Amino acid sequence: MVATRQSHQSGLPADFHARLGLLNLSQEKRDRLDQVYDLCPQDEATTTLAKAIEMVEILAELNFDSESLAGAFLTPYFLSGQIEIDAIEEAQGENVALLLKGVEQMASISTLAHQGKGSLQIDKIRRMLLAMVEDVRAVVIKLAEQICYLRAVKNASEEERVVAAKATANIFAPLANRLGIGQLKWELEDLSFRYLHPKTYKSIAKQLSDKRLDREAYMANMVELVQSKLKEAGIEAEVYGRPKHIYSIYKKMVQKNYEFDQLFDIRAMRVVVNEIQDCYGALGIVHTNWRHLHKEFDDYVATPKQNGYQSIHTVVFGPEGKTVEIQIRTQAMHQDAELGVAAHWMYKEGALPGRGSGYEQKISWLRKLLQWQEEVVDGSELAEELKNQVVEDRVYVFTPKGDIFDLPLGATPLDFAYYIHSNVGHRCIGAKVFGKIVPFTHKLSTGDQVEILTQKNPSPSRDWLSPSLGYVHSSRARSKIHHWFKQQDRDKNLQAGKEILDGHLQKLDLTYKDLDSAIERFNFKELDDLMVAIGAGDIRINQFLNYVQDKPEPMPKLKMSTPKKHKGDSNGIVVEGVGNLMSHVAKCCQPVPGDEIVGYITQGRGIAVHRADCDSFAHICEQHPEREIAVSWSDDVRACYAVTLHIEANDRHGLIRDISSVLANEKLNVMNMNVNTQDDKHIAIFTMKLEVGDLSAMNRLLTKLMQIEGVFEARRQH
Repeated sequence: MVATRQSHQSGLPADFHARLGLLNLSQEKRDRLDQVYDLCPQDEATTTLAKAIEMVEILAELNFDSESLAGAFLTPYFLSGQIEIDAIEEAQGENVALLLKGVEQMASISTLAHQGKGSLQIDKIRRMLLAMVEDVRAVVIKLAEQICYLRAVKNASEEERVVAAKATANIFAPLANRLGIGQLKWELEDLSFRYLHPKTYKSIAKQLSDKRLDREAYMANMVELVQSKLKEAGIEAEVYGRPKHIYSIYKKMVQKNYEFDQLFDIRAMRVVVNEIQDCYGALGIVHTNWRHLHKEFDDYVATPKQNGYQSIHTVVFGPEGKTVEIQIRTQAMHQDAELGVAAHWMYKEGALPGRGSGYEQKISWLRKLLQWQEEVVDGSELAEELKNQVVEDRVYVFTPKGDIFDLPLGATPLDFAYYIHSNVGHRCIGAKVFGKIVPFTHKLSTGDQVEILTQKNPSPSRDWLSPSLGYVHSSRARSKIHHWFKQQDRDKNLQAGKEILDGHLQKLDLTYKDLDSAIERFNFKELDDLMVAIGAGDIRINQFLNYVQDKPEPMPKLKMSTPKKHKGDSNGIVVEGVGNLMSHVAKCCQPVPGDEIVGYITQGRGIAVHRADCDSFAHICEQHPEREIAVSWSDDVRACYAVTLHIEANDRHGLIRDISSVLANEKLNVMNMNVNTQDDKHIAIFTMKLEVGDLSAMNRLLTKLMQIEGVFEARRQH
């Protein structure tokens, strides 16, 4: 082995061994890394070796075992095709090979950050979940690779940085948080925040830098004071100042609507003790010597966070009246907070009591997902569920019988009622939380026991639909209420629609006979159905009349000038003021004719066409507003555009037949359609990908789908 290493001493090998020597690794881990280094080709681009070393440096801080470090080093070579899995298994064994396969399968997770960007393959996501549950080390290796990737795209195009940052912010950083690995979570959050909001990031970083020397001197004095007080009380503790991460500063500024100088925890310190009782002893010493802010106190030791995090947080007024955040925890809590599930890889199973159970708690949500996804046939549903589970903007509440429901953060008792069943929501007249009556606007918290009070007949209120009143928070509940009123108000909507249509027809000197072809084109069986849709606001009268006036057959009664036709490119795009420019529809938002669109001049790929409300477009234009260009749809669009629809309905006999009939009547090309049933809730969930010609065709389809009995939600997937 020594001879082999010496043969590599020219150029890069010196860097490899020099950096390896700085990691304070055991001899076993050094020997293992020497072996995998010799296994890899060294005549390739230097970036591969640099990334491999970088990944080892990241994971060495998490106390990974030798197999994991070997897998981390081999990952860049394996993913780039420079080394085959058979060669790895032969030289390093089955466990390392399985780790690398798990990392490869984890690549599917990148698609979860961009819902609706094409069809997701269910098998890939299932394999990814299996890899996560079988050996969660593969997840952390993937997180380390994502950090390396974020560092590497620092000087890439703003579009590439934004895409990488959105994937990180939506999936990878919350995943690291869910697994409790603080070290990786913080860097993932800071790097993604830097790319998504560069101006805000630089502003906060500058303010931190400007005040750094004063803050460090102040904290050194405060640390000495706390240390001496604890020592006098006979409490053995490690006390030190801790860095505050820029994203956490920003998040607190937004949540509390504070300016930078108003934050309590710019000055922060940590007290690490040996036993749990010492945590409360240290807290008593701190509160005895310094006045504390009551509203800024949290005891996560008694009530840990869902990812297992434990610590006591308090804010006190230190010398000169300046606020200081103090976190108090034991050594074991500190290991868990910094390393998460990685903390448990330092111990063999059963070596330390309690370690196994903590590990199981942190990945139990993955196992639950795995059980759930076995019944799923559509990857987009699984992707959405995984994303919802990873991102912790959820509350978990109970029925009086102990059944648990997972709701969006900010959910109200009415949301809870509609999550149980549509009829429960429609008949809801009140709610109790822990036996006490609460208003419909009450925000539910995790752990609440909620009882819904109902009456015999359904009687929703229109006030429930008003966002300003705050009765419901979820789109699911709102769509169910809206559908109920639409069904109840057919007669009223018919009369309203007739009055609206009569008035416009009279102005245009048209009769109902002139509408025959338009009624069929909008997929209505009769005129009354059209009037109901107009009265309910599902069909805009201007949209309908524009079609009537633009029919191929001349309408002599209409004296209108024919607008000049604009011819577009193969995508149906007209770039205003510029000729013969290549364009492509952006994958992040997938606009279709009828959507309001804008263009962005890319480097080497022509014009990227986005929807006007696209978040990615807003981010990249923040950096280069001069690249924005006006675009529009041509008048002769003939292309078909793929869209994904999501439908939820009460499960019943004949439901699939009714939905298929609507699709057939619309004469749309259905590319795929998947159905999942939730037997416990009697709900059927459809996800279908189909081709439409424009936005009006899609809206017509959604309108007809919502008219099907039992359908309470039909929407565009993205």
